[in-house]
Amino acid sequence: MVLDELGTPIVLAPMAGGPSTPELAAAVCEAGGLGFLAAGYLPASELGVRIKATRALTTRAFGVNLFYPSEPSPTARFSPYIEELSREFPVGDAKHDTDDWDAKLDLLVADPVAVVSSTFGCPSAAEIARLHAVGSEMWVTVTTVAEARQAVEAGADVLVAQGTEAGGHRGTFADDPADDLVDALGLLTLVQLLRAAVSVPIVAAGGITTGQAVAGVLAAGAAAAQIGTAFLRCPEAGTAPLIRAAITEDTPTMLTRAFTGRRARGLRNRFMVEHPDAPAAYPEIHYATGPLRAAARTEGNADAVNLWAGQAHSLAPELPAGELVRTLSADAKNALERALSLRIQTY
Repeated sequence: MVLDELGTPIVLAPMAGGPSTPELAAAVCEAGGLGFLAAGYLPASELGVRIKATRALTTRAFGVNLFYPSEPSPTARFSPYIEELSREFPVGDAKHDTDDWDAKLDLLVADPVAVVSSTFGCPSAAEIARLHAVGSEMWVTVTTVAEARQAVEAGADVLVAQGTEAGGHRGTFADDPADDLVDALGLLTLVQLLRAAVSVPIVAAGGITTGQAVAGVLAAGAAAAQIGTAFLRCPEAGTAPLIRAAITEDTPTMLTRAFTGRRARGLRNRFMVEHPDAPAAYPEIHYATGPLRAAARTEGNADAVNLWAGQAHSLAPELPAGELVRTLSADAKNALERALSLRIQTY
């Protein structure tokens, strides 16, 4: 298993929409962690180019993350919202697509990588079997015990446990507004529940920005920590300047559907606050708000663009990715040794 071969139990979160680059993934791999490429929003052809570029930078194992396609949303659900936005902002076509799922799967069967992970849903047993047949592990992002059991039954090798603290989109299999009334599980709670429910390894994700937090999830039973926000300020990341600057502030985060139609955590801004009742319609709203988000980035307007970040974003350092991995690893080791020492002294 790939996790057993890593020099350090640190996995790069696959941050779609810009931050994910071959340079960032390769740097994490070279430092002993597992780098990931985000395939979300990319055509299969571009993903192929990025896989090739990553292989030119590292010979170590790396992964690719795919967005599992959602069902089309009824037009009546989102059209009033788009009409409202169009009175103030430039908007695009509210279209549905599968994010090139079939073509990407075919590409990864023809040109295998060590790990394929999914977000927003679980591939079928037949799809997972295709990846297993070419030597790839299948990791599935889950947010509940029910999702975890479904993923294991389908053949998942590893579960990525995403706590509510995580930045970016919630990896839930279904984005049901009815679930908004149910408390989303925090990371430590989720890891404990999954450890009791399933036997496959768990990678913990959500709000992990320091080595001490890495130590915490390892102590709770996770096999590794998946980290995203902490890497946003690395020079290898393709993070937009607007976001690089914003995450250094103590701005609180919140969950919103305002930008994409799917719940996601980002820095609270005017757009999110003014559109608290945006409907669940992904990716239709994602495409519709594309022009307004692009305009905001060009204008440097942080109040009208999605600033995805986890709850501990202000702790993200400005370091090269390899140095960050080594720092997190050393701090995690020290924290675990200190905790063990304190425990021994107690007895």
